[in-house]
Amino acid sequence: MNAAGRLGLYGAGLAAAFAVAFGAAALVAPREAAAQSTQQEEKSMDGHDAHNAAAQGDGGHGAQAAAETTAGVSLAAGGYALSPVSAPVAVGEQGTLRFRILDGSGAPVTAYTPQHEKDLHLIVVRSDGAEFRHVHPTLDASTGTWSIPWSWTAAGSYRVFADFAAAGAEPVALTRTVDVAGSFAPVAPATSTETSVDGFDVGIAGDLVAGSDSELTVTVRRDGVPVTTLQPYLGAFGHLVALREGDLAYLHVHPEGAAPTGPEATSGPDVRFGAHVPTAGRYLLYFDFMASGSVHTAAFVLDAHDGSATTTHQH
Repeated sequence: MNAAGRLGLYGAGLAAAFAVAFGAAALVAPREAAAQSTQQEEKSMDGHDAHNAAAQGDGGHGAQAAAETTAGVSLAAGGYALSPVSAPVAVGEQGTLRFRILDGSGAPVTAYTPQHEKDLHLIVVRSDGAEFRHVHPTLDASTGTWSIPWSWTAAGSYRVFADFAAAGAEPVALTRTVDVAGSFAPVAPATSTETSVDGFDVGIAGDLVAGSDSELTVTVRRDGVPVTTLQPYLGAFGHLVALREGDLAYLHVHPEGAAPTGPEATSGPDVRFGAHVPTAGRYLLYFDFMASGSVHTAAFVLDAHDGSATTTHQH
C-alpha cells in the first residue's frame, strides 16, 4: 500500500476512535468530573471568586446582548450574573443546591422585587427536557446565598434557571449547567398536546407562530369532567414555562384573564396564556396548577411555525 493509502487508513481510524469516545462522553457524566466541578463551584462561593464570576460573566458585551435578546441562555444579563451552582454530584445523594445572584461589582444581591409572589423562581430541567422542577429556594440575606434541600433522581446534564428581578431593576433569567454523574439515555421530545398527571387529564390548544403573539389555552379535566376548582398558585390559576428545544432558551409566558380575587377563589377548566416565541421550531411547555391543595405539573411539546407560513385555526 502506498503512503497516501496508509495515511488515509490512519486518519479514518482516528476519526472512528474519536466518534466512539465522543458518543460515550455524551451519554455518561463521570462522577470524578462532576465532583471536581462541584468542588470548584463551592470554592468560588467566597467573595473573591464570586467577584471573578460576575466579572467574567459580564465582560463580553456580545454575550450580554444575546442574553437580553433571548432570555435564559447566558449566566449574565442586565448587569447581573449567576454564580457557580453547588449541588450534589450523583443520583440519590442528599444535599443542598446553592447559588448567588451577583451585581456588576461582584457583590451578592440581597434585595429583590417579588414576581408572581416570589423573589426568585428556580427552574431545573435536564437538557432533553425531562426531570422538570419549578421550586422556590430560601435566601440568606446576610450572605446573599439562595439554597434549597436537593437530590437528583436521574443522571444527565441539567440547566438551572434563576428567574428574578433585583430591587429597582428589570426581570432577568440567568442560567448555568450542572452535570450529574451516571449514564442516561436522552429522550427525544415528540409533539404532545394531551397528558395525564396525578389523575388529571390536561390538554393544550392553540398555535405557536414565530415572531407573533400566540394564545394558548390549557384545559384541566378529571374522569372526563371539567375541573372548575383550580386554586390560586403564585397569584394566578396556572403558570406556564416554555423552553426552546436545542438551546433551552427560557421564554416568559403570561397568564391572561382575571387574576384570583383571593385565596379562596377558584377557576377552571380553562387557563389562557399569551406566548411570544422568537423562532420556528419545537418548544417544551410545563404547566403548573394547584388543585385540592397540591401543585401538579403537566408537560407538553408544541411546534412553532414560521409566521409567513399558512396559519391554522387557533382555539
